[in-house]
Amino acid sequence: MQKQLVVIIGGPGTGKTTIIEELKKRGHCCYGEISRDITLEAKKQGIDQLFLENPMLFSELLLNARKEQHLKASAEAEEFVFLDRGIPDVLAYMHYIGDPYPSFFDEACTQHPYGKIFILPPWEDIYESDEARYENFEQATLIHNHIKETYEKYGYELIEVPKADTNSRIMFILDLLSK
Repeated sequence: MQKQLVVIIGGPGTGKTTIIEELKKRGHCCYGEISRDITLEAKKQGIDQLFLENPMLFSELLLNARKEQHLKASAEAEEFVFLDRGIPDVLAYMHYIGDPYPSFFDEACTQHPYGKIFILPPWEDIYESDEARYENFEQATLIHNHIKETYEKYGYELIEVPKADTNSRIMFILDLLSK
């Protein structure tokens, strides 16, 4: 049995967390989104939007956390381990805001490979903003495009998950993984 790290990607508000939470309920090994934790921790320290106020610090914290998550996920016994976003997402957000970053960001992407990548398209009908998601739908769509381009730059084949109810999306993912 070869382990596969399966990443669910897409712009903000596309249903990634919903899918991860439902996979978890069904007994699958899943790792959730880390950026919310970093954002909420910064708020506790009086920084309203760390990503906007200090994007490099935020991105370095996120990169380190995602590398650690990759290591833990790789050590799991299950055949498939699902992750809500991956390391290339960090670079995609840096591309989105137009900030340069040190080469170790790029190296992290090549040194921590993933198996399958499922991408959720922008979907205005389900999009919602909240205290940790400040982007509007148009910005979320631009971020989605940067995420897509970044993963493709690292040679990943992206599998688009259709817009459908959560169960149908999960069945689409699981069916493809079983082939």
